[in-house]
Amino acid sequence: MPFPDRVPRADRRAWTEGGLCPDLDLYSLFRIRVRRHPGRQAVVETGEPAGGGLTFAALDAEVRRIGALFSQAGLGAGDVVALRLPGGRDAVAAELAVYAIGAVALPYPPGGGSRDTLALLGASRARALVCADPEDVAACARLPYVEALFSPVRGLPGTRWLGAAATRPWRPAPVDPAAPARVLVSSGTEAAPKMVAYAHQAMGGGRAAYLRALAPGAEPRRHLVLAPLASSFGSCGIVTLAALGGTLVVPPTFSVRGALRALGAHRPTHVFGVPTMLRWLAEAPAAPGEEFPGPGEDFPWLRAVVSSGAALPASTARACVRRFGRPVLTVYGSSDGVNCHTVWSPDAEEEYAGVPDPAVTRIRITGPGDRPVPPGGTGEIQAKGPMTPLCYVGDPALDARYRTADGWVRTGDLGRLGPDGGLSVLGRLKNVVIRGGLNISPAEVERELAHHPAVAEAVCVPVPDPDLGERLCACVRPVPGAPVPSLPELGGFLTRRGLERRKLPERLLRVRVMPLGPTGKVCRRTLSERAAAECR
Repeated sequence: MPFPDRVPRADRRAWTEGGLCPDLDLYSLFRIRVRRHPGRQAVVETGEPAGGGLTFAALDAEVRRIGALFSQAGLGAGDVVALRLPGGRDAVAAELAVYAIGAVALPYPPGGGSRDTLALLGASRARALVCADPEDVAACARLPYVEALFSPVRGLPGTRWLGAAATRPWRPAPVDPAAPARVLVSSGTEAAPKMVAYAHQAMGGGRAAYLRALAPGAEPRRHLVLAPLASSFGSCGIVTLAALGGTLVVPPTFSVRGALRALGAHRPTHVFGVPTMLRWLAEAPAAPGEEFPGPGEDFPWLRAVVSSGAALPASTARACVRRFGRPVLTVYGSSDGVNCHTVWSPDAEEEYAGVPDPAVTRIRITGPGDRPVPPGGTGEIQAKGPMTPLCYVGDPALDARYRTADGWVRTGDLGRLGPDGGLSVLGRLKNVVIRGGLNISPAEVERELAHHPAVAEAVCVPVPDPDLGERLCACVRPVPGAPVPSLPELGGFLTRRGLERRKLPERLLRVRVMPLGPTGKVCRRTLSERAAAECR
């Protein structure tokens, strides 16, 4: 599988010579951490005791054992190895082992049947799959290019056991830092998942700089990553270990009670989650017989709560500040190498995303023909920098659509740069509801709905309409104990907030629990289907 680099070589060379990208592969970076802190806790699952998990030295032994198994199966440099595993030590060790043999990791979250398996493995021409689900194994029988199947489940028919001992010695070979390392999967605005290939340098350089900037000088760091490790946002887990030498605390599967217990037992310095997860944590009542920690002072080791993966509603940010008494950092980013973050403030403009960090990625605003517009002008947000990926995998049409000739990523987002260089994200260029020829931005309406005191979460989706083509439906989860506001009440509230009448929701779907996709983000497709069926 070819992975052409869409960024000019001169740019990559300048980032390396300027110290923004390391001249080392991810496993070599990890080995440096092993030598410096062999006894430091590397990875611990949320259900394990406080001193449990694997040290850096123990994790490296696991990585080398699994690397030997991969090598014995004929896997090597440039081969794509898909990983569909629950979060935990197996997923971490297997991914690092892929890097150790010079192969390319393609993690994607479990769940959702075998459709994603067939689509992703087919487009990437993966030579191997590590999975725990018999349905995935059966799906691979239809893919002749998948030559090796591994599983952490001993005795799963058709697979080799990931816990087996190696039968012959193996040593890591040198790996080109500019070679592809990881494929990030994102559904984005496409019907099928997009795959974006990252080099070792972009993961260990730009992505590491982004994580480091969230808490400069905060060592040793301990990251509780609630987002699935196989998701784009969850990829910060491997970067925490390999590039920063921090401790990774991870749930095999997400649960509110498990996450809250981990906050006390494992003392993370940072918590990473999508807005829905963070809202659940902030709202969680005490369980029977369980002492529920109070706000702020009960987590003195916690430095910040980090939200990404979707827009952070102001109500969720306020709930997290009340609950944890710590700064809430909101990240604007995507699997395409876009990144900017800021500390949430009730006084800041909701569209404000922070000042872009050139050590991560530069951002510009463009008009027609990809021509930059002057500061203060509105246009498409484009990004290029040390975190920029190589290309889209197996889809040159996506490269042509989302990459400029000189390597800038077209985000499809509408934005503006202020006089101080700060970025404001104004919405999606394409994510619109077209009502009788008029475009409505769901993101704009969602931002305003989040201010309603009875609304915990709001997601706006289109519903088909025979006369106007589409109408806007507000899918609302109320604050616990509060009734769902009526559609007229919401309309009046939005009007008082200054929203034009043509943008008001015309349908209302009451939601008890927001449906989540495999990455932990709200599944808009599920909501759209429910709204179309229930809101006629």
